[in-house]
Amino acid sequence: MSALHDALIIMKRQLLQLVRIPEVLIFSTIQPVMFVLLFRFVFGGSISTGLEGVDYVQLLMPGIFVQTVAFTLAGTAVGLAEDMEKGLIDRFRSLPISRSAVVVGRALGDSALNVVVLFVMGIAGYLVGWRPSSSPLSILAGFLFLLLFGFSMSWIGVLVGLSVRQARVANTVVFLAVFPLTFLSNAFAPTTGMPKALQYFAEWNPVSTVVAGCREFFGVINLFGVTAQSFPSREPIFMSLVYMALLMAVFIPLSVRKYKRSSSR
Repeated sequence: MSALHDALIIMKRQLLQLVRIPEVLIFSTIQPVMFVLLFRFVFGGSISTGLEGVDYVQLLMPGIFVQTVAFTLAGTAVGLAEDMEKGLIDRFRSLPISRSAVVVGRALGDSALNVVVLFVMGIAGYLVGWRPSSSPLSILAGFLFLLLFGFSMSWIGVLVGLSVRQARVANTVVFLAVFPLTFLSNAFAPTTGMPKALQYFAEWNPVSTVVAGCREFFGVINLFGVTAQSFPSREPIFMSLVYMALLMAVFIPLSVRKYKRSSSR
């Protein structure tokens, strides 16, 4: 309970930063909305869903939701790298608080930001024609599913932020890692046109399984990326939860260990 209390205080600090620097929150929501508009009106007319009566936006929105929460780790990595440069991490390490509080609080704070971002994106999607057809409970479960994925991805950002020397390096590392994952997936287009090797990669890609899982929660048949009938394509929700559990099982201990050994540059 003491460790949780300490983590919530760190989380509160991060949320107060959003209040005092509202530009961070504003630009965190503008970029995903821009993606919604670009893909909906620029690429949407040239991509077929393969099913009569199903508009591209119904398949697009889960993909953009997942892309947005996947990039949660960018804010986590850059924020922690900046704290390292300023020597703030050393100050936290000198305080009588739980060793895990700083990294857990950071991950929780980024998850709280995702709540706002997903809410704004949901409104933008509704305005451009997105209409989930499942029950309200299933839709809520879909958004909770997204938040859990963002939380698990943020732990990669924690490790990256504590490992690099500068914040701009953290941003580059995250971009190089996450950008290929989001586009080598079923998020925005069918994988059937990819070379066979990339098709198999796309089906086992965690981003693809989370996107397919979200489409199920929102009541849309996943038509993008079922090419090899692999287990992830048949059981995307279960496989996504496995991926999330593995990410947290690996990166939470590594991040806490790295935090204990970190020092300011």
